[in-house]
Amino acid sequence: MSGAEAFVPTPLLLSDSARKRIKALMAEESNPALKLRVYVTGGGCSGFQYGFDFADSVAEDDTLIEFGDATLVVDPLSYQYLVGSTVDYEEGLAGARFRVQNPNATTTCGCGASFMV
Repeated sequence: MSGAEAFVPTPLLLSDSARKRIKALMAEESNPALKLRVYVTGGGCSGFQYGFDFADSVAEDDTLIEFGDATLVVDPLSYQYLVGSTVDYEEGLAGARFRVQNPNATTTCGCGASFMV
């Protein structure tokens, strides 16, 4: 019988399309320190909603999650709701946007911008 194996869950994942978009925005802004901030606030039709912002500075209690040449920034309150999620970027007829695929959400709205846990 083998011994127990340690499992460290991935806090957040970043899709290739999201990483490429962040990289493109860094180039457009001529700012290699630009990071994508992902956060959760109260509101939306399902109780919580996702928010995205770009930042080149971080707070002392923020969590940085690096994916090679792209970095996500998450504040401590939002982190607990986002563990295990994937940040994606999609372009379609309705426009282009970052979105979160959250396995912890028990309910989401039709557009995917708000959720409930």
